[in-house]
Amino acid sequence: MMDYGLSFVAIIVLLPIFFILIILASLDTGFPGIFKQERVGRFGDVFIIYKFRTYHSKRHTKSNFGQWMRKTKLDELPQLFNILKGDMSLVGPRPDISGYYDALKGNDKLILELKPGLTSEAGIRYRNEEQLLNQQNNPLKYNDEVLFPEKVKMNLNYYDQLSFRNDINILLKTFSVLR
Repeated sequence: MMDYGLSFVAIIVLLPIFFILIILASLDTGFPGIFKQERVGRFGDVFIIYKFRTYHSKRHTKSNFGQWMRKTKLDELPQLFNILKGDMSLVGPRPDISGYYDALKGNDKLILELKPGLTSEAGIRYRNEEQLLNQQNNPLKYNDEVLFPEKVKMNLNYYDQLSFRNDINILLKTFSVLR
């Protein structure tokens, strides 16, 4: 209930910002200013995630406005609609593309019992993941061998400590790092 209530209120309060950002994203990167992509959700089910577009649709380069939206995490705001749809939660493992969470084995598959979230401990810790990956000689290898296994550990820890109180702490921590 917290997910639906808070996301509904946030959408209503942020509606003017949504309109401004979608217009600016559309002008900057091409119409429509919304990016859609398949992600792996709870139980390995695939869903469509929404974000504000940050790449030019024709040039396939990140726009300056898009870089700013990514840095401030404003590109993630449309995921509040994913929460209302029931695809996501406010707190939970960040949804990934196919080939990662859906390929987990053994005890690690417990992560798939959780709804993916808008924020998580791993999301907070690696909020500058794109920058970190850009510093690597082989970003894909670094992601697959270092970042992703660490995120799995952190998400399993979240699974083991699942509680309303823990969710509130993660939300508060998220707001403190976004300031």
